[in-house]
Amino acid sequence: MEYNLGDLVRTKKAHPCGNKEWEIVRVGVDYKLKCLKCGRVVILPREKALKAIVKKIDIQ
Repeated sequence: MEYNLGDLVRTKKAHPCGNKEWEIVRVGVDYKLKCLKCGRVVILPREKALKAIVKKIDIQ
């Protein structure tokens, strides 16, 4: 699946704050994800990020 900047995604595992929803801040060799609950930013290698992401969330 193709992910772009600003996409909202859900991951398999929850962040320590309890949230599973993230915003994609950077795409490339690494993915930079921002937690929508606490604002923490996490950088993951591309392969690990693609395995962790379950689906894209629709904005309503």
